[in-house]
Amino acid sequence: MGFRFRKSIKLFPGFKINLTHKGISSASIGKPGASLNIGKKGTRTSVGIPGTGLSYSKHQPYSKKTRVPQPTSLEHTEYNPQNLEQPKAKIWPWIIFGILCFIVGAVIF
Repeated sequence: MGFRFRKSIKLFPGFKINLTHKGISSASIGKPGASLNIGKKGTRTSVGIPGTGLSYSKHQPYSKKTRVPQPTSLEHTEYNPQNLEQPKAKIWPWIIFGILCFIVGAVIF
């Protein structure tokens, strides 16, 4: 069994950063009963009723880029714009937007 290091730092009410020996592992936003955790492998949203033990948690991993299979022969390949991979939408602007909405909602309520 190896040693582990984990430290949680509360920056302000409703926002904390979790540190490990490799660096920043995740950031958590929310109050007891509802939180959004953003980490290296994806985001986790948790909602629960404090004091009851009832909760719901959903993990959304970041999408991996899919590889387009290469044709075996270049001589028989035709140009088809539908076969080209479409650029994926950036996830970080949506994460930042979600964080801001969550903070505004937490401050208002």
